[in-house]
Order: sequence, then C-alpha cells, then structure tokens
Amino acid sequence: MYDYEQMTAFLGEWGPFQRLIFFLLSASIIPNGFSGLSAIFLADTPEHWCRVPASANLSSEWLNFSIPLEKRGGRQVPSQCRRYRLEALVNFSALKLQPGRDVNLSQVEQEKCLDGWEYSRDPYLSTIVTEWNLVCDNDWKTPLTTSLFFVGVLIGSFISGLLSDRFGRKNVLFATMGVQTSFSFFQVFSTSWEMFSVLFLIVGMGQISNYVAAFVLGSEILGKSVRVIYCTLGVCIFYAFGYMLLPLCAYFIRDWRTLLLTLTLPGLLYIPLWWFIPESPRWLLSQGKIQEAEAIIQKAAKQNGVQAPDVIFETVELQDSNSQNQQSYSVLDLVKTQNIRCLTLMFVILWMVIAIGYFGLSLDTPNLHGDIYLNCFLSAVIEVPAYTISWLLLQHLPRRYSMSGVLFVGGCVLLSIQLVPADLLALSITLVMVGKFGITAAFSIVYVYTAELYPTVVRNMGVGASSMASRLGSILSPYFVYLGAYDRYLPYILMGSLTVLTGILTLFFPESYGTPLPETIEQMLRVKKIKYRTTSQPIRRTENGEENSVILKTTSF
Repeated sequence: MYDYEQMTAFLGEWGPFQRLIFFLLSASIIPNGFSGLSAIFLADTPEHWCRVPASANLSSEWLNFSIPLEKRGGRQVPSQCRRYRLEALVNFSALKLQPGRDVNLSQVEQEKCLDGWEYSRDPYLSTIVTEWNLVCDNDWKTPLTTSLFFVGVLIGSFISGLLSDRFGRKNVLFATMGVQTSFSFFQVFSTSWEMFSVLFLIVGMGQISNYVAAFVLGSEILGKSVRVIYCTLGVCIFYAFGYMLLPLCAYFIRDWRTLLLTLTLPGLLYIPLWWFIPESPRWLLSQGKIQEAEAIIQKAAKQNGVQAPDVIFETVELQDSNSQNQQSYSVLDLVKTQNIRCLTLMFVILWMVIAIGYFGLSLDTPNLHGDIYLNCFLSAVIEVPAYTISWLLLQHLPRRYSMSGVLFVGGCVLLSIQLVPADLLALSITLVMVGKFGITAAFSIVYVYTAELYPTVVRNMGVGASSMASRLGSILSPYFVYLGAYDRYLPYILMGSLTVLTGILTLFFPESYGTPLPETIEQMLRVKKIKYRTTSQPIRRTENGEENSVILKTTSF
C-alpha cells in the first residue's frame, strides 16, 4: 500500500502552496458563520400586543386599558395574545365610565387579537415574525423555521458526502457555495412564510455541504502538522469571524430583508477562488486519476520552489490500491462490520449531543438578559479561545481525553446555572459563555477526530454522515430553547446532563493521536483499538505433504 504523505514529503509542510490553500479554504468558511445563525435576528420575536383599530373610537383612557395584564417572568406585563372585547369597551367609553373605578376589568370578557398586532420597533424595524405575524396561535412557526433550516443541513450532510466522494471535493465545494448564495438571495424576495422556509431549507443544504467539503479538502491536501491547525485555527476561527460579523451587521441594519441581502452578497466574492483551489490529490489517486494528481503536486512543487521527482506516484504501488479504491463505496460501508458499526454509532451520539448544546446556546442568545447584539457578539468571541484551546489539546494530548475534558467542563457549568441567584445576571451570562466555550471546543475537536478515524475512500462520507447525525440535534435545538418559556433553567439542565453523559461515552472511543490518515478501510482497522486479531485455523497438508495454515482475520476493539 502506498504512503501518500511519504511520497509528497518533498513539498514540505508550510510552503507558499500550503499557505495559499490554508487561507483560501479558511476564508470560504466565513459566510457559514453569519448565514448559519442568521435566524437569531431574522426570526426573533419583538414585544407585541393586540392592535386596537382607530375605528373603535375609544377614549384615550379606555384605549390605555384595552390590553389585559398577565404575569410573565415574575412581572405584570400587557398580554401578547388577548385584549378586552372591543364592543364592551366601546359601550363603557360611550357611557363615560372609568376603568377600574366604575368597571371591574377582571369581569370584562376577553377576545383574541382579531385586528392583528402592533410590534415594538426596538430593537428591530422588522423580522419575519412581524412580517407574517408568527405569534400567538402561529408562534409554532418560529422555531419550525429554524428547524427547517437544519433539516436542510441534515439533507445536505448526507448528499454532499456521497457527491463529494463520487465527483470530487472541489466540484461539490463550489456547487454548494453557489446554492447557498443564490437561494439566500431569493429569500430576500419571499412573499410568504412558506416560501421563506422552503428557501431556508435549501440554503441549509448548501451551507453545511460547502463547510464539510472545504474541511475534508483541506485535511487531505495539507500535511500532518498543518492539518490540525487548519481544522481548528483555520476553519473554526474563520467561522467564528463570520459569526462575529452577524451581530455587527444586525446592529446597524434592523430590517430583515436588507440584513439578509447584506449577508448574502459576500458569497459572490468567492467565485475567483475556483482558479486557485485544486482538487484533492488523495481523492484523485483513490479514483485512479494518477496523472491529474501528479500535475497538482508538480505545480505545488513549483510554488514552493522545490524540485519534484520525475515520477511521484509509482504506478506499480498504486495498482493494488486503485483496484480496491475504484470499487464502489456506500454509506453501508460505515456499518459493514461490527467494530466499524459500533464506532459509527458512537460518533452519531457524540455529534448529536454536541450540536444540541452548541446551537441551543447560540439560538438562546435573545433570551439572555442585557443587549442582544452584545450577547451574540460575546457568544461569537468566546469561540476564538475555545478553538485555540482545542488546537493546543490536539497538538499535545490524546483525542479522547481532550474531547472528554471539554465536554465535562461545558456540561458541569451548564448544570450549575440553576444554582445562581436570580439577581446575579452577569454571573449567569458568564456561566453560559463558559458552557459555550466547552461545547465549542468539543465541536472543533470532533471534526478532526472523525476525519482521522475514517479512511480516504469513505472519509467525506463518514464526516458527512456524522455531521448529518449532528443535524438531528440541531433540528431539536430550537425546541430546547422553546422549553425556556416554561422553565428558564430547563434547557440548561437538559443540555448540561446530555453533555456530561457524552463526555463519559467519549472515554470508550479508539485513539488516533500520532497515527497517519488511513487510506483504505483495512488501514482504518489498524487504528489503535480497532485492530486485527489473528486466529490460526487447523493445519492442512498440501498435495506435496507440506503443512499450510490458514489465517482468518477478524476485527475487534
């Protein structure tokens, strides 16, 4: 079996070619940061109350008492979904009766908001909620909008893995970037909630697909020492930069259509990258396209100012590998044997829980005390040290201990929020950010961990399938946030408990620290704790009387 990293060692680890790939692929992730969480501002619900039409001819005194009070968050506030029956108020007003003194308001019949709602214009001029009245009986549509985006992410995770392994990392990267940009642009002109939600689903398909394709493409092109930096300080921190831009743009642009257009247009800037980002040589070799892979490496050698061998990939060494790599692989190969099936199942659980915690905390930003824009910015900023710590952990510690440690930190902090006195708001926000820190670090590590355990022939499929599992968690995350309407601490209790339990599960994962990327499924089985166990069969004699033993290869953790 050929050793790709040994054959391309003459390129070096950090030449001009690697730096160009590092920064261009990292930059392609920036739009994912502000498009993936744009629902924080696009679909937020401002304060609202029933509209009382001017045609009711109510006196100013009765107009001020037309909305009943209800207890919410420990305070008496105007009802958002009910008003006193206007016919009765008009009669009282005509008789010049005074509310509270001549009329007991608790005995006045109430009715729904038959004439629509009025919305506070602080902090938003408009959102999709105010555009299509997604409140009261229709408030279920708001979390569903975000969930539909993540349904698209789920579909995209599955499809992109299959397409990328079949048609190449580069082709899928740019195709899905085009899908994300074009359908986000169409969203700006949505005429109904249904149209917006369907387009949002398609945007989600493109959003995760280009993220996974860029992640795998960089992992396969860059060398071992740079790969970990790319997967943490590269991809993840550039994602955080995009996330930071979201509250900054939303602060100055309070109308949802203008904000969405502003977040969409930067996608056009990535078209020229097609001529600078190459296809993955590893993938080309796995498809038997040796000459194309050699051409890319020869060009990279010129950029790095080094002399490449006349023949980089020995055809003889590649023949046996290509005969296997050219065979068709499907998602079934991820569950083909008992050991790989067990590994895939554990990754499914791990990714799902991390996604619930990450997106649950991110989407819960509007419910935190204080300024929504500042809280969202802090939620983005905390990701930078989280990714930096994850990089340091990946550099010096085994993967499973690093993963388990950050999950324990994040989960325990979330569980402790309920113990904080209600008047210590700053401490509560600080604990939320620390919990976000731990879960974000885990999200960074899990991408590297997954890519290191799956072989080249199914790596994009493995990362895509794992990412697809995480989207089941992201689909549920808006409803975890929604539970906060019944008990403010319930989302933190649930997310914290799941995170701690997953931290324990991580200790049973195999270890990939210090091992080269596997190219085939057979090499994957040689990862620590996924290894061959040889069992000798009874000795048989050949026709010449020579003894011959048959070795049966099985796999076990």
